[in-house]
Amino acid sequence: MVLPDLEPLDLRNREPISSEITRRLLDYLLSGRINPGDRMPSERKLAEGLGVGRSIVRQALQSLLVLGLIEVRQGDGTYLKRTDSPILPLAIEWGLMLGAKRATDLVEARHHLEVLVAGLAAERRDESDLAEMGRQVATMERTSDAEAFIAADIAFHLRMVHAARNESLIQIMTSIRTLLQVWISRVVQGLPEPVATAAEHAAILQAIEQRDVPGARAAMENHMEHATDRLRRALAEDGSSRDQAAAAGVSAD
Repeated sequence: MVLPDLEPLDLRNREPISSEITRRLLDYLLSGRINPGDRMPSERKLAEGLGVGRSIVRQALQSLLVLGLIEVRQGDGTYLKRTDSPILPLAIEWGLMLGAKRATDLVEARHHLEVLVAGLAAERRDESDLAEMGRQVATMERTSDAEAFIAADIAFHLRMVHAARNESLIQIMTSIRTLLQVWISRVVQGLPEPVATAAEHAAILQAIEQRDVPGARAAMENHMEHATDRLRRALAEDGSSRDQAAAAGVSAD
């Protein structure tokens, strides 16, 4: 087994330690030195190579496990999971774990993707698509529970891509479900009242129902501009909090 060529972690780095370790492990897994189905080095060896405690490594591995990148075989070790999914959708899925710069690039990519999907959905939707998206908008409009709102928001976007009737787009959007959840959670949790977001979805649905392709694209463009702005503010606030904690000599993790 070949150990990853990792430099010890610089603890002065302002990036949260768990995020930095996750990023390092992702770089290693994507380096080509380990193939799908190969066994990874043990927690102890990874911790020694990175110069951190095993608990931090375990936390990073848990994040990768939740995202479906690795699998743990009891009594046998941790393995890079076999997958037929292309690397790009997986990279999008991991994006918000990798820091604000990479997240910003991925936010831009998703923005354009959603506008494309909205236009196709307006062309190709059927009555069952409209009914399902309508149910999700209704949930967003009436619920006061953040988790229920987030679930409805994600379900709306996934049903919309189903309505676009494009298998490649369905695969990509399904694979970035985790990104959608992280993104929407970050935005919704910071909103005093998510009414505006529900109204944006209602406008998208109305255009799709009317088979108004330019209108659906414009409504999604408006939604994504506002959502992107909300997310960037959330990321900036996180960065400001880490800076303040670092200045005070306190970890922001």
